[in-house]
Amino acid sequence: MNERVTPQALPPMQALPDGEAEISLVVRLPWEDVARLGQEAGRLAAQMQRPVTLDEAVSNRLRSTRPAAAHARPGAEQPAAAAAPGGAGVTSLPRISGTA
Repeated sequence: MNERVTPQALPPMQALPDGEAEISLVVRLPWEDVARLGQEAGRLAAQMQRPVTLDEAVSNRLRSTRPAAAHARPGAEQPAAAAAPGGAGVTSLPRISGTA
């Protein structure tokens, strides 16, 4: 699966009123990771006292495990990877572990 992502193939991004952005992706995951996301959704639902979707669990996990993007802040210095010609894509995402 060495397909090159072209600008035409990128999914649309939507700006949200709270200042965040939303992008829809299709991701293939092993069942073990899906089960861990379900556990994360259960913990988050207990904390928030309401039902939580797997989408919310993923978003919450990504926000809690990654520092804020330096390039998204006005006046911040661009990281070296973002300044590289050709625009390197995301090389890895944090693995969801069994412990939060």
